Amino acid sequence: MGRGKIEIKRIENATNRQVTYSKRRNGIFKKAQELTVLCDAKVSLIMFSSTGKFHEFISPNISTKAFFDLYQKTTGTDLWISHYEKMQENYRRLKEINKKLRREIRQRMGGDLDDLNIKELQALEAKMDSSLVAIRDRK
Repeated sequence: MGRGKIEIKRIENATNRQVTYSKRRNGIFKKAQELTVLCDAKVSLIMFSSTGKFHEFISPNISTKAFFDLYQKTTGTDLWISHYEKMQENYRRLKEINKKLRREIRQRMGGDLDDLNIKELQALEAKMDSSLVAIRDRK
């Protein structure tokens, strides 16, 4: 007696869906392991269930990093470039903020005043006056 064909569509019953997922996940992992052993293939599987559980398989003869490096080399893509660019932009932004804050501290200490125009000097004086008022209020 053979197995009957099923219609490929979403299983509505959550329990049946989870059981089917589990069985088919185990089946695909078994096939991946067989491919690795029989054909010396490098196989990597990454699966996320509908509940968010993470399942993975990677051939024992290759590391995850080596697998992704091989993928990048073969496809000619760089998986990490967008993350690197975001980090670089964030670094530049934080560096600029740090530079401005250090300059502001030096100005409040009386240094680096030569480059300021009259409006900036007046703004600095107003900040100093408000700081002085706040200090006097605390005391």
